[in-house]
Amino acid sequence: MWDKISAHISEVTGDKFAIDNRRSVSGGCINQGYSISSSSRTYFVKINQASQVAMFEAEALGLQQMRDTQTIRVPEPICWGTEGNSAYIVLEWIDLGGRGGDSAWAEMGRKLAEMHKCTPPSPPLLRGGEEVDSALLRGCFGWDRNNTIGSTVQINNWTANWAEFWAEHRIGYQLKLARRRGGNFPQGERLLKVIPEFLAGYEPQPSLVHGDLWGGNAGVTSAGEPAIFDPAAYFGDREVDIAMTELFGGFPAQFYRGYNQVWPLEGGYDKRKSLYNLYHILNHFNLFGGSYESQANQMISRILS
Repeated sequence: MWDKISAHISEVTGDKFAIDNRRSVSGGCINQGYSISSSSRTYFVKINQASQVAMFEAEALGLQQMRDTQTIRVPEPICWGTEGNSAYIVLEWIDLGGRGGDSAWAEMGRKLAEMHKCTPPSPPLLRGGEEVDSALLRGCFGWDRNNTIGSTVQINNWTANWAEFWAEHRIGYQLKLARRRGGNFPQGERLLKVIPEFLAGYEPQPSLVHGDLWGGNAGVTSAGEPAIFDPAAYFGDREVDIAMTELFGGFPAQFYRGYNQVWPLEGGYDKRKSLYNLYHILNHFNLFGGSYESQANQMISRILS
């Protein structure tokens, strides 16, 4: 497999690459991660089962779309494919050895806000294959294809109404998966009916979002540059990213100050963020089970109260 990966890197970069050193590094909960090096360069490789190659392809496309905004640093996708029973993706190696002082986190907030200003390009295809008017599409939420949140499929069908998108393709889909897993969410159906009312009068711009922005997917390089990685990208309400930064401990205060310097959050965010973070807690139940069921039910009760 490693010979195939080396040859693929050489092919797409135009520079001969031969692995002199390979070591295991963190690849998250879903993938195996490796650092591979030659005498002159290093890459990050993630490995999974061959059936998951579409997950890697979607990750690469999301990273490239984020890179194309020329705002915040994300790793460049180099190549991806399969070999035998394994799928792989090769990414630019980013040295995340930085200490991440106040200035770096403030810059991360500012650059994320700039990325969030990016709206859907034109014109992607709807699922039926027909093109839509580009002006209409700029008011839609979704992405050109489905991707994954962790290892869970994330549905990104283009939808004009944000409340409908969130109810059907985020909370509704996760609740359906959770019930199949044996989860018990007595107020789930009531919540889905309430979401349009909950978000009534709120009309966010479709923004390019990271989609899975917790502390483990953000860092600072050894040169002091902020970077984000491992996206579940789509065009949605920018607040979904900000909400998730608060879910597992929160980012440093300078991050939020920097973000609001560029694009201040709108009133009502503190209310909406619980609905947005419920998506991730339901997904954690679907991935890991355990206490996430009770945490999700508590969040649903608070949203409905």
